[in-house]
Amino acid sequence: MSRTGAPGDPDPTTAASRAATPDSGATPSFGATADSGTRSETGLPTFADIEAARAAIIVPPGGAGAIRTPLVRLDATRPAGEGPEIYLKLENLQPIGSFKIRGAAAVMAATPAEELAHGVVTASAGNMAQGVAWLARERGIPCTVVAPESAPKVKTDAVERMGGRVIRVPFEEWWRAFEAHAYPGAEGTFIHAFDDPRVMAGNGTIALEILEDLPDADAIITPWGGGGLTCGVAAAARALRPETQVYAAEVVGAAPLAAALAAGKPVEIEYTPSFVDGIGSPTVFPQMFERARPLVAGSLVAEVSAVAAAILLMAEHNHVIAEGAGACPVACALAGGAGNGKVVCVVSGGSIHLTEVAALAVPEGNRPKPRGGSSDRRR
Repeated sequence: MSRTGAPGDPDPTTAASRAATPDSGATPSFGATADSGTRSETGLPTFADIEAARAAIIVPPGGAGAIRTPLVRLDATRPAGEGPEIYLKLENLQPIGSFKIRGAAAVMAATPAEELAHGVVTASAGNMAQGVAWLARERGIPCTVVAPESAPKVKTDAVERMGGRVIRVPFEEWWRAFEAHAYPGAEGTFIHAFDDPRVMAGNGTIALEILEDLPDADAIITPWGGGGLTCGVAAAARALRPETQVYAAEVVGAAPLAAALAAGKPVEIEYTPSFVDGIGSPTVFPQMFERARPLVAGSLVAEVSAVAAAILLMAEHNHVIAEGAGACPVACALAGGAGNGKVVCVVSGGSIHLTEVAALAVPEGNRPKPRGGSSDRRR
């Protein structure tokens, strides 16, 4: 495992005083730009935004929103003093099996009901698509998902089962929807998978829960795809406990953040796909790089084989099924990249077939080829 550090830039997110719970009859104002120069300059949510997001999106099990997920010790039978003390933040237990529901719910909570009535739109091939579709169904509003032609059919089928409309387009056209925050002909509020302060505020609620359950956490590791998860978690952690280091986790052959941190700017890498298909891309969005650079302690890069081993370790010792992206932070923690203290790994999702998990237990030379298709690759 390799590690790429980030320069110690000044904190771009001033720790706001704790926000009051938004009035239940009003639309929460987090994500707007009128009340915070910090947010308008950096595009990051403030601490007040993140607290308002939590008040708006966290519901009891069975409700139309995200749930508070548990924090558990990895392999609790492991002898003390053998490497870091690793904890798992189990976002794979969300209603759709992924943390993405937090950001999607935050955008919907911050959008007036009359606007939501026209529907919601997202560009995604995986977990964000399912999160938006699930929330739209719960609210009785239309949902359109713009997906690349290579999107796994099992995931687009899930969107359609929830009542969403899927528009399959060439990869380049799909990528343009990310850049434009819109898709021609698709009416409704566009919910970006990562490049939106409201989405990052929703993601930041993960850090609030972590630091309430483990106040002395030394480090938090999040998978890096588009950067919305890492930036949201890091912004909240910086405000609550600056000494808690936040690291991005990437996989060999798909680590554009590590390359960008080393170069001091976004660069294009030679992207090599693997079964870890929930993260990784040829480059980072420039605006996400600028947000992350002063917040993260570095990028930790794991071997694909180490991610496979982490999936099996969680399945065997914790009875947790994680997708490759969700296991990547665990692989990085086990390698010691975040130190030997208390390290929290965000298990971002569990979108993986049991047959694929079983195949990972087979010696590499005898494994069947992984299922084809593009995934969301944006966390």
